[in-house]
Amino acid sequence: MNTMPHRSPRPPADAPRDPSGRDALARARDLLDAGEPTLNELALQTGLSASHLQRRFRARYGLSPAEYLAQKKLGALKSALREGRDVTTALYDAGYGSPSRVYEQSSAKLGMTPATYRAGGRGVQIRWGMVETVLGKALVATTERGICAIELGDDETGLEQRLRAEFPRAQVERVEAGSDEFLAPRLRAVADRLAGLESDVPVDLIGTSFQQRVWQALMKIPVGDTVSYAGLAEQLGAPRAARAVASACAHNRIAVVVPCHRVIRVDGSLGGYRWGLPRKQQLLERERG
Repeated sequence: MNTMPHRSPRPPADAPRDPSGRDALARARDLLDAGEPTLNELALQTGLSASHLQRRFRARYGLSPAEYLAQKKLGALKSALREGRDVTTALYDAGYGSPSRVYEQSSAKLGMTPATYRAGGRGVQIRWGMVETVLGKALVATTERGICAIELGDDETGLEQRLRAEFPRAQVERVEAGSDEFLAPRLRAVADRLAGLESDVPVDLIGTSFQQRVWQALMKIPVGDTVSYAGLAEQLGAPRAARAVASACAHNRIAVVVPCHRVIRVDGSLGGYRWGLPRKQQLLERERG
């Protein structure tokens, strides 16, 4: 029996030299977009060792090659389900070899099983209500696990449309403030948090693994502090992933409680904010005060 330890394949002798590794990383991403190569296959194709490729790929893109491939599959699955394809066909077309495996892994990322997501959230109960806060109107939506959205704005109709667009067939029910034992205390907690008071606000974070890492890191930034997109990427062990961090902030649906307003550019300018730069400025000034 062969007892020799497994070794990563060496890059070909004639592999093109690329001291920075940037071309090799771009090549690796192209290969992942085109198929499902293993880490060792990527190493052979790019001229980097497997360990070096893994480390550099995560530093640049914020994900390992395996995580990048998993997100590509999940995106293909969601697109197929939205197009109305049957679940089994969608699973195999997206590259999942085993239906049972995607059912085990996708619940946290889709927020539900693929069949339920394909049905536009059919069977999922989402209660929501409006609450007046120091920042104006806030739509607060919750699943049975916690708050899944806090949207800020002046147009109640527009805020509701945002919520329904994600889950068009969910059991989305508006509840008037104070009339629901589950939602009412959460509305009060959100109003308190937006006013700068301490309150316990359980959340239901639904997103990719990297987005959830960013959102969890955001909730650890102390009140009154800020961090740059690049600085947050560095904290996550992905120093080249500043753009990916910015994208995760832009996709945050839970205003203030997941405080993406505390992330700014390296030069001190505000950057972007889903709910408008005036609100971001207002939040930061109040917290610094």
